[in-house]
Amino acid sequence: MSDPIGSRRLRKALPAVASIGWALAASSAQAQTAPPFAQLYLDTREAPRQVELDAEIHRAEGLALQAHARPNPTVSVMTENVAGQTPYRGFDRSENTLQLNQAIEIGGKRASRIAAGTAGVAAAQARTREARLAYAYDLAMAYGAAEIADRRIELAEEEVDEASGDMRAVQALVQAGKEARLRALQVETEVNALRSLVDAAKAERVGAYARLAALAGDDAGFTSLAEPLLPRFEARTGYGPIDPLETAPYVAAQAEREAARQRVSAARRQANPDVTVSVGVRRLEIDKANALIAGVSVPLPLFDRNRGNVNAAEADLRAAEARNAGMLLNVKAEIAASLALNEAADARIAAADRTLRTAEEAYRLARIAYEAGKSPLLELLAARHEVGVARGVILDAAAARLESRARLARLEGTTITGEPVQ
Repeated sequence: MSDPIGSRRLRKALPAVASIGWALAASSAQAQTAPPFAQLYLDTREAPRQVELDAEIHRAEGLALQAHARPNPTVSVMTENVAGQTPYRGFDRSENTLQLNQAIEIGGKRASRIAAGTAGVAAAQARTREARLAYAYDLAMAYGAAEIADRRIELAEEEVDEASGDMRAVQALVQAGKEARLRALQVETEVNALRSLVDAAKAERVGAYARLAALAGDDAGFTSLAEPLLPRFEARTGYGPIDPLETAPYVAAQAEREAARQRVSAARRQANPDVTVSVGVRRLEIDKANALIAGVSVPLPLFDRNRGNVNAAEADLRAAEARNAGMLLNVKAEIAASLALNEAADARIAAADRTLRTAEEAYRLARIAYEAGKSPLLELLAARHEVGVARGVILDAAAARLESRARLARLEGTTITGEPVQ
């Protein structure tokens, strides 16, 4: 019997379904494959975080440029002896003066200010390089997180396939009357639970790719990677050495200390008074004559000797020196930890590989024994579970090695793929 109401509902729903389809197609068209990591890092020069770092250098350069500026001259016009009592009622006895005043900085004020500006640029450049290395580290971790998310989906789907194979084997024994129906239900329940893990892994993948695109400054987003990053790393016989004095954090701390030292010098010299030289022309109307005038003025430093700014600059210098000393200790500790973590990561990968091979062989034998009726179902399920755990351990070990390599590259002043960071 026909269902006209259902047909009308279907016709009404078709436009909405079509619009959803077009939206999904459009989002798929906009999505793109992330290039290899080295290329992706080069492509992120216009990412918001990178642009912010460039602005920091431009700010320091602007301040350094301003430090070169000399005081502006002032021009004054003055009229005297007018609009008074007789005989100064009109302008016949007026004296009109045009005067140029120029302040002259003495005591090395301008030179110290320029030196402080130059040191500020050097400090900004050092800080920016350190921040770029931090950005390269974060980008590598985001890239690796996206790849790990892909791998987790693959592992989850592989475990579902293996569990489905076990379920078929159990169902065959149930049909043959060699296994209870309860066993088939147990395996089916486990298969459904594993499928839910696949869905959870896919949701995590969406977040990982979204974070990678946001960090790279890409509006379209990524859905895949052009080149895996994890297989690039292999075990090495040794790591280092790394000179702590050449690391970006310590170089930045040194530059900050030098900039603070120059600011102290500039603050001290700022207390020197400026000399103002005045030159002008005066018109004497009563004599119908012009005369030159000249003068020099010097402020008396009785009340303002710039002591507050000097004290503040000296405190900044003490703090910068303390940070520099502390940074050296931190960098040395970070280098030692990074070298040890990389060696441990290689050992962890090797151990995980051996564990996986053992677990896979145990699962193969358990499957044969179960199908032959020589072992219970629980042993088969436990053996397969151990395989899944071993695969997860390998992936976790690969993620740990990725992080340790990224930390080592950051200390060496390169990206995780070896490109130098400026």
